[in-house]
This record gives sequence, structure tokens and C-alpha cells, in this order.
Amino acid sequence: MRKILTYALCGALAAGMMTGCEKKTDDEPVVKSEKEQALQKVAEPYVKNTVIATYSRMADEGIVLLQKVQQIQEAVENNADYTATMKEAGEAWRRMRVYWEQSEAFLFGPAEKHNIDPHIDSWPLDYNEMNALLQDEKRMQRIEEEGGSYVGDKLGYALKGFHAAEYMLFEEGQPHQTNLTRAQAVYLVGIVEDLTQQAILLEDCWAGEVSKEKEALITDEEGESMSYSENYGEYFINASHPDWKTYQAVAEQIVSGCVDIAGEVADLKMGNPYRGSDNGGDSEYLESPYSRTSTTDFADNIRSIRNAYCGAKQGDASVSDYIKSKDSELDEKVRKTIEESIELIGQIDNFETTAMNNAAVKAAIDKVSELEDILDDEVMEILTK
Repeated sequence: MRKILTYALCGALAAGMMTGCEKKTDDEPVVKSEKEQALQKVAEPYVKNTVIATYSRMADEGIVLLQKVQQIQEAVENNADYTATMKEAGEAWRRMRVYWEQSEAFLFGPAEKHNIDPHIDSWPLDYNEMNALLQDEKRMQRIEEEGGSYVGDKLGYALKGFHAAEYMLFEEGQPHQTNLTRAQAVYLVGIVEDLTQQAILLEDCWAGEVSKEKEALITDEEGESMSYSENYGEYFINASHPDWKTYQAVAEQIVSGCVDIAGEVADLKMGNPYRGSDNGGDSEYLESPYSRTSTTDFADNIRSIRNAYCGAKQGDASVSDYIKSKDSELDEKVRKTIEESIELIGQIDNFETTAMNNAAVKAAIDKVSELEDILDDEVMEILTK
């Protein structure tokens, strides 16, 4: 809690206590508690080395992927072989996907406010509508002319994003072997351009700016930028957003993001296929069915939790440091449960075809659920004291 004191009292406190003073615009100092000072140290490395670094790399890989699918379209139009390029595009998609999955512990802020999460990561696909779209000459002409802007503005979530691109690039975990039609190639480029633009917007929203190359990709021919002109990084670092007015609120948001993705991985991403339709689940509810990277996605979601809680860069101040200072056994338990979750997910074979009633899947679900509970109950209890 922040307290307003006089300069004299602030100086006395600074001499006798571990507190810090900041000068307000009305010349009244703000004294931060020891807790606020400790948690303030977490904000900047979290923003710069976890959030912005992850989104920046995701956008970088999106640019590579866009270049590859543009080459595929050119090859289709010239009746040239693009087998190698299809493989390279799939590899770029996988790399981009890794950074997206490693961002899912921070789906609050712009990812939520601007619906970027459902925009680029909704499933399942709407195959009937997709086929209708590909046969609709007028709409396909619009996609060819307007690219990602048309895909982003005019197509529903079930027709764009990672999984629409995945469907075009992969078949049962391997690069797609069937030649694409011209319409499919045009559609693929539009999907990936929109996907890359959304990745750049995430970076822009947290960093406040992006490189000239990236800015060009979110600027139309009339010079109008898609940028939301936000800087969530500053909001977090300065605890200056209406939702995060203290560094305790910042830390609670970090942990809440971890809780949310742990619950989604356990209850939905793994839980639905495990339970199957006979037990209240959905065996068709698969994370990445065409690339067969579902378990990689799950493990990267837990790595997202590890980066958010422990810090993505060695030596970063983190929520883990604060929890350790209050309860070192709890901190060790969190770290241990994170690593055990990743290990158990890694022991699942052929998730896409064997998830239902699979003992290895159940073991991973239980461990990730345990992690969710520890974060939501024990870690949050310390933060809110």
C-alpha cells in the first residue's frame, strides 16, 4: 500500500527502514513498502526479457513464414516444384508456433483487449465455409488484392490464424504433399500475412514501437498504420494502468496469467481429448492436429509459465525471487512442479491419435492441475498478504 508522507518523515523512514521514496507531481513523496520495492524489480525484466522478447521473435518468424508462402504462391502460378519450400515454410510455422505457445502465460492486456488470441488461435476450422470461400471468385479476388487486411477484417476466426495455415502446410505431421490450387496458395498467403501482422501488433503493443520492416507490414498503401498506439510495457514497468496501480497488482497479474494457462492445458487442451465424448470431453478437440505438435504446444505453455514465474533470462528478478524470500520451500515446490509437468507431457506419444483414456495423458493432466492449484492458492496467498 502506498502512503503519503512529508519529506521529513520520508527522510527519517529512509534512514531507519528499507523503504523508498518517489516524488509526486504535487511535491508529496510516495513511500513504497518493502514488498512494493521488491516486486517493482520484477516488472522491467518481465516486460523486456519475457514478454517483448517472446513476441519479437514470434513476429520475426512470422516474417520468414510469410516470405516462404509467397514463394509457394509464385511456384504454384509458374507450375514449379516447391517441395523444399513447403518444408521450409512448415519449419518456420513450427518456430513461430513455439513463441506463440510460450506467450500464453501472458494472454492478458492487448492479446485479450484486441481479441488477438482468438483471432490467431481458434479451432477447429470450419471446413465447409473454407471450401465455399475457395470457390467464391469475388472473395478470393479480394484476398488476392487486399491480403491480410481482408483476411483479418472479413473472415471469421475459424478461417484464419495458426490452424488455417497449419491445414495448408501439413498433413499428418509431414509437409503437405498434395499440390495446392492457386486459390489455396492465395488464401495461404493472406492467412499468413494476417497472422504476421497480429504478431507484430502484439510486439508493438508491449514495446510501444517496432522495427521499420515490421512497421511497414502493419501500414497500408495510404500510410495508415494498424498500430493501437499503446505501450503496455510502460504500464507494467510503472504500475500505471488502471488494472495495475501497484506492483503487487502487477505480480498478481503475472501469476494469474500462469494460473489461466495451466488450467486451460489441463482441463481443455489435454482434458477434452483424454475424456472423449463419452465422458464429457471432445476427442476432436485437438490443439495442432495437422502438424502433430500438440504435446510440444502443451510443454511450451508450461515453459511460458516457467519464464513468467522464474524469469526468461538468467539473473532476472522474478516473482520466484519474492516467493523464495517469503517461503523457500513453496518456491522450490513451484519450480519442481513446473519441471515435472514438462517432463510428463514429454512422455506422451501420439497424443493426436491416442489421447482418450491414456494413462500418460492422465498423469500429465494431474501434474499440471497440481501446478495450477499451487499457483492459484499458495503463491497467490503470499502475494495478497
